[in-house]
Amino acid sequence: MAKYQTGQIRNVALIGHGGDGKTSLTEAMLFLSKAIDRLGKSSDGTTVSDFDPEERKRTISISTSLAYVEWNDIKINLLDAPGFFDFVGEVNQTLRVADSAIIVISGKSGCKAGTELAWDAATGDRVVPKAFFINKMEDENSNFDKAFASLQNQFGTSVCPVFVPIHEHEKLIGFYSLITEKAYSTDEKDGLKEIAVPSSFTDKLSEYSNALAEALAETSDELMEKFFAGESFTHDETVKALHKGFIDGLISPVFCGSAMGLMGIRSLLDGITTSFCSPSDKGIETVVKENGETVEVKMNPDGEPAIFVFKTVADPFVGKMSYFKVMNGTLKKDTILQNLTTGQSEKFAKISTARGSKQTDVDELCCGDIGITSKLLNTNTNDTLTAGEIALPYSKIEFPTPYLRLAIVPKAKGDEDKISTGISKLLDEDNTIKYENNAETKQICLIGLGETQLDVMTSKLKNRFGVSVDLEPAKVPYRETIKKKVSVEGKHKKQSGGHGQYGHVKIEFSPGEEEGLEFTETIFGGSVPKNFHPAVEKGLQESMAKGVLAGYPVIKVKANLFDGSYHDVDSSEMSFKLAANLAFKEGMKQGNPTLLEPIGTLRVNIPDAMMGDIIGDINKRRGRILGTDQSAKKGYTVVEAEIPSSEMGTYSVQLRAITQGRGTYSFDFTRYEEAPAPVAQKIIAESKNTADSE
Repeated sequence: MAKYQTGQIRNVALIGHGGDGKTSLTEAMLFLSKAIDRLGKSSDGTTVSDFDPEERKRTISISTSLAYVEWNDIKINLLDAPGFFDFVGEVNQTLRVADSAIIVISGKSGCKAGTELAWDAATGDRVVPKAFFINKMEDENSNFDKAFASLQNQFGTSVCPVFVPIHEHEKLIGFYSLITEKAYSTDEKDGLKEIAVPSSFTDKLSEYSNALAEALAETSDELMEKFFAGESFTHDETVKALHKGFIDGLISPVFCGSAMGLMGIRSLLDGITTSFCSPSDKGIETVVKENGETVEVKMNPDGEPAIFVFKTVADPFVGKMSYFKVMNGTLKKDTILQNLTTGQSEKFAKISTARGSKQTDVDELCCGDIGITSKLLNTNTNDTLTAGEIALPYSKIEFPTPYLRLAIVPKAKGDEDKISTGISKLLDEDNTIKYENNAETKQICLIGLGETQLDVMTSKLKNRFGVSVDLEPAKVPYRETIKKKVSVEGKHKKQSGGHGQYGHVKIEFSPGEEEGLEFTETIFGGSVPKNFHPAVEKGLQESMAKGVLAGYPVIKVKANLFDGSYHDVDSSEMSFKLAANLAFKEGMKQGNPTLLEPIGTLRVNIPDAMMGDIIGDINKRRGRILGTDQSAKKGYTVVEAEIPSSEMGTYSVQLRAITQGRGTYSFDFTRYEEAPAPVAQKIIAESKNTADSE
């Protein structure tokens, strides 16, 4: 592979709705650039990008893949990101290091939920210039005008055409480039073949040209004057304005074609090389101070090397693989850099670039390029490694918080340690999954964004680490308490030869305000000596771990030791602990015990038009609407409600179905409150059945 300078690098993210053809577009660009000699298909599991066994089995992308293309002396790093909503963390990783983005949409369906989410992701804190590729134009149901109109309706007139289809008698016969002002046939395997522009296309061509000219005029006062004067732009003016407008975010050019039919791909590659951003076009990155303040720093291709790790892959054979972008200087083989997160020095014994699973070793990578290394000792996603010139870490990737909780059930006994080892390595790959070993419910839980994501995790556990597991709903941590004040006694008396055991307490139990046990004593006359009071309190504390209704921990109870008796010889701390335990059980039974369920605050951000459906669904889940608020996102509303945790098990799945993936939410525990009688009876019955089966 040739050596490239920073100005010759293009880092391009391919994002959009799942199934619209991002992976097929990557494959087409690889094929036409002669990087591969056979065009693979996602449906057959033969593409370069989808090389993971899980991707081939499911025929969807689940992880961002790197594949470089060499075109017109430019190295294009294609970052093919998943479109499925469960893997939005991969999109965030990709956009952190991409300098441009292509949002792929289907000509049959136009702008969809995934298109909107891709636009939003690329218009976040780190704005990435965006272009569109309207795919599947060979399909008879595709309609460029409708798809283009849907983009302008959603994202505004900054969306402008640069490469458009030519139809004659409703048949696709070619494409027209508004940049070169030439028409080309649909067959471009061996290069672009010019064709004549049909007279029937003249009016439509004028419409497209005006739309492009209007968008280009926004980039400078000179072009604006020419536009209003009715003067045409020269080719050089068009190319320069498109490049400037794209970098500044004033223009989102629209290309079209067919990835499967190899149509429009050469013009897209030409557009990437001439109009898309190189890392040096902006040349600015952000670093973070200790107080959290961000500061912009200039990239210095001639400075000391510094890299940012944006993705990690756990390979059981190769070891941990780290995907990185060179943010400063040139990274050379055998360079030693310091990790600013851990303080540890890491040696880059091997650096590579990649096309899918095929890696090519290189001696160096220039500033702005993307590469892979393996076997770094203590480096993870979001780490900055530097030789010294960059003294602060680069701003980190932000990941959505997961809320879908499922429990792992091993298929074979004794696999718990293997599960923990495997998951700890796989968690390096996906920062949107959390792992929890819940001592209270005695379950190992995975918390993720969706069912498919967690199912993929369990499949990787089996395929990579040989551990088979099932997933089931996670148990809800209920609580128990009492509702009325009662006075009870507990007496432990046992005689077994020699010293016996004797403990006797009288305790008043009542509802408390604090979460735990509030213990007091009002004993007069020494009926229970003070040296046994701590034993009584400890016995009650231990008893609080298991209630009398369904065996859940007890909270919010006051206990006042007001009387009792002791024996000079047979009384001991253990005797009084056991007496306190007996008193506690009796107090719980007489104190009108009740089951408490966890309640959380739900904040769901949804399109205005879907608010009625969301509120209806919340009501079905026994939720209480607290109010609505205007969202920071135009056309969206935030609905706030309180809902029992037990009703939130599959909420992420249902919300996605109702909003077509547009809705997001947060859910945080607030308090415990009394469960309705039907709910409590069901939980108590299930608890008894479980206890009987054990």
